[in-house]
Amino acid sequence: MNHLSILLLIPVLSIFAIGCTGVRPSDLGVKEGRLAPCPASPNCVSSQSREKEHAIEPILFTGEVAKAHEELERVIFGMKRSVIIAETDNYIHAEFTSALFRFVDDVEFWFDEKGSQIHVRSASRLGYSDLGVNRKRVESIRSLWNERGK
Repeated sequence: MNHLSILLLIPVLSIFAIGCTGVRPSDLGVKEGRLAPCPASPNCVSSQSREKEHAIEPILFTGEVAKAHEELERVIFGMKRSVIIAETDNYIHAEFTSALFRFVDDVEFWFDEKGSQIHVRSASRLGYSDLGVNRKRVESIRSLWNERGK
């Protein structure tokens, strides 16, 4: 491959990589005690879903929401390519970016104080299948959470 081909390939690959991030969804957040439902595609899991394909268990906590919130932030900050986008006293929206193609997944956490559980929703912005990435991420977060003794 000559230098001209490489120079022409760089902008094309850059545009492709930037295009993989997708647009941040506008329907995220908690509405009437519910996170947004998963789409029909298999690239989403939610602890509030009744559909087997999308269902995942919430994360349990004891004690005060503020302490659980603080601990979950530590877990998120300890994970690669993660950033917290928005948060309130009982909600966190984080983005996780894949290493190779820079795909972005939106992960939401809603702290249900009454149920002592953290509802979670993890969804890919682009594509149809995520090959189980969102489910694995939530289980990884759960594992890190449980290691902290919460």
